[in-house]
Amino acid sequence: MKKKPDHLRTVTFERRFTRHAEGSVLIKQGETWVLCTASVEERVPPFLRGSGRGWVTAEYSMLPRSTVERKEREIKRGKPDARGTEIARLIGRALRAAVDMQALGERTVT
Repeated sequence: MKKKPDHLRTVTFERRFTRHAEGSVLIKQGETWVLCTASVEERVPPFLRGSGRGWVTAEYSMLPRSTVERKEREIKRGKPDARGTEIARLIGRALRAAVDMQALGERTVT
């Protein structure tokens, strides 16, 4: 039975979904699944070295069969997808706004 547009969908969070990332979660809402992983590196971009502040960045990609028509991988096309690049930038900005970079120390979370 299909839900009406104004009905809330159940959201689930499955933590520690991947084995090797320092942090990961699989988020499910209806037929939409989002896998988020976090990798931590003990370094920062050159413009932050010596500042005591950290950095958070994001990557975004859709799997080839995540859409009705098969989505070609960026690596196969040889150039980044403009939409995906903008989504990654938006996610990165949102994460940086929410994280205390001083408390993070000189680490990068991707």
